[in-house]
Amino acid sequence: MQTPSEHAYPSHWEADVVLRDGGTAQIRPITPDDAQRLVDFYEQVSDESKYYRFFAPYPRLSDRDVHRFTHHDYVDRVGLAATVGGEFIATVRYDRTDGGGHPASPPAGEAEVAFLVQDAHQGRGVASALLEHIAAVARERSIRRFAAEVLPANSKMIKVFTDAGYTQKRSFEDGVVRLEFDLEPTDKSLAVQRARERHAEARSVQRLLAPGSVAVIGTGREPGGVGRTVLRNVLAGGFTGRTYAVNRAFPEGLSRLEPEGVPAHRSVREIADPVDLAVIAVPAEHVPQAVDDCGEHGVQGLVVLSAGYAESGPAGRGRQRELVRRARSYGMRVIGPNAFGLVNTAEAVRLNASLSPELPAPGRVGLFSQSGAIGIALLGGLHRRAAGLVGVSTFVSAGNRADVSGNDFLQYWHDDPDTDVALMYLESIGNPRKFARLARRTSARKPLVVVKGARHGAAAPAGHAVRSTRLPDATVSDLLRQAGVIRVDTVTELADTGLLLAAQPLPEGPRVAILGNSESLALLTYDACLTDGLRPLLPRDLTTAATPADFRAALAEALADRACDAVVVTAIPWVGDASAAELAGALREAVAQAPAAKPVAVVHLEIPGLAEALAAPPTPPPADGEPAPAVRIPAYPAAERAVGALAEAVRYARWRRQAAEPGRVPEYEDIDEAGATADIEVLLKAHGAKGPRAVTLSAADTQRLLARYGIAVLPALPAPDPDSAVGAARRLGFPVALKPTAPHLRHRADLGGVRLDLGSETELRRAYAELTELLGKPEEIRLVVQSMAPRGVDTVVRAAIDPAAGAVLSFGLAGAPSLLLGDTAHRLVPATDRDAAELIRSVRTAPLLFGWRGSAPVDTPALEELLLRVSRLVDDHPEVVGADLEPVIVAPQGVHILGSSVRLAPRPARTDLGPRSLPSY
Repeated sequence: MQTPSEHAYPSHWEADVVLRDGGTAQIRPITPDDAQRLVDFYEQVSDESKYYRFFAPYPRLSDRDVHRFTHHDYVDRVGLAATVGGEFIATVRYDRTDGGGHPASPPAGEAEVAFLVQDAHQGRGVASALLEHIAAVARERSIRRFAAEVLPANSKMIKVFTDAGYTQKRSFEDGVVRLEFDLEPTDKSLAVQRARERHAEARSVQRLLAPGSVAVIGTGREPGGVGRTVLRNVLAGGFTGRTYAVNRAFPEGLSRLEPEGVPAHRSVREIADPVDLAVIAVPAEHVPQAVDDCGEHGVQGLVVLSAGYAESGPAGRGRQRELVRRARSYGMRVIGPNAFGLVNTAEAVRLNASLSPELPAPGRVGLFSQSGAIGIALLGGLHRRAAGLVGVSTFVSAGNRADVSGNDFLQYWHDDPDTDVALMYLESIGNPRKFARLARRTSARKPLVVVKGARHGAAAPAGHAVRSTRLPDATVSDLLRQAGVIRVDTVTELADTGLLLAAQPLPEGPRVAILGNSESLALLTYDACLTDGLRPLLPRDLTTAATPADFRAALAEALADRACDAVVVTAIPWVGDASAAELAGALREAVAQAPAAKPVAVVHLEIPGLAEALAAPPTPPPADGEPAPAVRIPAYPAAERAVGALAEAVRYARWRRQAAEPGRVPEYEDIDEAGATADIEVLLKAHGAKGPRAVTLSAADTQRLLARYGIAVLPALPAPDPDSAVGAARRLGFPVALKPTAPHLRHRADLGGVRLDLGSETELRRAYAELTELLGKPEEIRLVVQSMAPRGVDTVVRAAIDPAAGAVLSFGLAGAPSLLLGDTAHRLVPATDRDAAELIRSVRTAPLLFGWRGSAPVDTPALEELLLRVSRLVDDHPEVVGADLEPVIVAPQGVHILGSSVRLAPRPARTDLGPRSLPSY
């Protein structure tokens, strides 16, 4: 047994967390060097809190106490601290009570756990965060149960334990409440954890977007420059809070910066009032001092516009890591560095802390961009195309997004009453698995449209610290679609789709009515609908002589037609003197009077002013008149753009209807999870697996592990010579198949290296001779004899762990469809029964499974069950980093697996079910 000094400091237990109020804290193991920090922390705790902790007056810690609370073996005795500004604000420790790591210890360990939170930080969710992390540490050290003794009056601590969601038992003895709870995550504990994460991260973004005061650090003394520009933008936007200009170069005695007329200071520390948000626009070498000044003053968040970080090379990456570490140590979150800024158009805030020259029109579209150039282009494009149609609620350009990321804004937008549609330009996804989880949740409530740059070559921008991924872009697209994300390819499509979703209701189905005054433009629209998978009705040609009244009548008729789910109006310059405003008014009137809400889009060619007229707010009515209809319709200069946006809306609406019943992960009574766990442990030890490197199991071990999950592989016996082949065939029973298994011959159907339906010894020996003459010596090609499977469709089922996305389940048809054409579909694990059904129907070659051209349909329910069993195997056992089943023959009755392989690696220290924490860089 190791002595305490022999256990290395567990650096992977360190984490940054967001607390309930949106601030951050750092959690780390306590070390002997923390003695003075512990003493200082204890002195700031109230007598009441000390009494609750020790059940007696305990004014100070003795030297023995300090030694005991700072010296741990990181196995049987562990202490964690939450720190802000390097100082302790809370501690938690456990002491094992069942004999510890001794070989004679019971298999299920128990430990006593106790907390102490500084009174000034109680109510911030510190104890809840510490409980998640100490529970994860305990599980890693084979402790499965915590016990805690709490005084009945300590209701706050009792609530921390009871609200955690773990399975627990409560008793009352000798005036003390004793709580015992299992540490195995439950659906409830995971839901509690994610709800707290959601609230905390949304609150951290809200603090950035709605500050009561802003300091611009690096405001130039002369007009121009980044800092002075941002300051003027803040003021010009009508920010409702206090604004300060900060620059160390300001002369002594300068109290106000002119002509802006804002208070001027040489340092944030000199500002007498609280500062909520600081915009930093100083050279990178001066940023650390600015961060320290902000942290000491109690600033809540930073927007770092300064460049010279990870985008500039290795030295810059080091500066970026230090920036995040330093800011989080003070409890601050960071947008940037190399950011463009953020915007909040809410009337109560009106914040333009960005380089955008004007505050966008207020509206209900949220924008997130990792690129400043793309961000400003999006803002400008929406303003030009959609003035009056839609506006922006919030906007952020995150730059290198070293801290605050798209995930944080998804948490915020989900509950934001001012945002109806979210648009995102992403060049990298730091945590794809979390992004997919949050995107699914957000998409169930409001549309999320994403364009992803750097799609080819998996190249992330130099400034983005992200885990590498082996997933091709097509796979990423599948996973985003699974989460309800509307994935588009260009910024133009992002704006097109966003405009439609923000201005129009969701369609009930894919049936599209087309009407207009140009037969040719209508036919182009009809073709575009078919290309995008919609079901267009025959176009209605109003002829070039159509008047606005004709358009109004035709649109009203289409909107009233129950066979129509959406309408595309096409328009070219007409004969007559009607104006664009008259046509727009007629179309808006028809929509306003429609009996049911259906989306309408207009395609127009060379009609100046029509788009603006369709988007304009209604004119004030006369004193005795009826108000004009408050209807706004998006307009597009090309048919394919309008139809593309409409098709995305149709697909999203279908996903959203299905999301109401997302399916379930079935339970199978024949699954032996415990037996598989024991097998995996033995196999990893037998292979001496260490670190992340995977080992490939033998055929026998693979088949035994798969059998634990009810996955049967047709037996294949080695045939090193003809006599062995004959003996194997007799054991299996004729007819049999003879095939090579050497890696270099896999997937080489062109070589004709498989012999099927060998019904006798003579046929088998002849086939053996042919294959060895054609392909090589028996020891080179590794021939095996296998039982024959019924005829059917050859498919491939795979599951693999991606470093960034987690476990991914894949399906395709074997051979050319998946290898040459890339016709493979993917879903994140764990897959539901709905996921499995959609997975096999998502490939383009799916008709071959359902009786294409008169062939017999195959057993797709059995195939879906196989997919679900593979998903369960990978989800239950993170050590399974890869499983390949190929080919899987799907027959009219049942599935038959002819080949299989499984790869194992040691379980990662933390998984997606681990405690919440911010990404570390």
